[in-house]
Amino acid sequence: MTVAIRRAETVDAPALHRLIEGAYRGEGAKRGWTHEADLLGGQRTDLDALGAILADDRQSILIAAEGSKAVACVHLCEARAGVAHLGMLTVDPTRQSAGLGRQLLAASELEVVRLLNAREIEMTVISSRSELIAWYERRGYHLTGERRPFPYGDERFGLPQIDTLEFVVMSKALR
Repeated sequence: MTVAIRRAETVDAPALHRLIEGAYRGEGAKRGWTHEADLLGGQRTDLDALGAILADDRQSILIAAEGSKAVACVHLCEARAGVAHLGMLTVDPTRQSAGLGRQLLAASELEVVRLLNAREIEMTVISSRSELIAWYERRGYHLTGERRPFPYGDERFGLPQIDTLEFVVMSKALR
């Protein structure tokens, strides 16, 4: 079946929520290699946060669907002039290693150039996720040397299972 990538709409929020929570948290997430279930419990996002993103003209979520089923998504927004931020790249754990992540990443890069006139795209990755960092490096992203603190105490971002979480910033030049 063909995967269609499009900009998500408000009506997609429940399907996006199920997809994101299923890929990042809980035992089901462990079927895929990109989960955070051993590092974080609780939620990855909620319907209110997704609704706010979808209602904001300055942000978007791209959704990849097979028929009516959401199988992957990614959040895009402007970080600062000329620089886009990519976050929450999600692929259904049963579909990982099928090229969907690469396909959605490439679509994201084209989208931020078109919509935001971005010259660069950046993201944050939990520093201990060496396999994921290596995956992004193989796609042209590089570590910038910048580190950002994990938002401990803010349950909207999950419940940390360890006390050494921090983010590294990765970046890629576009165009």
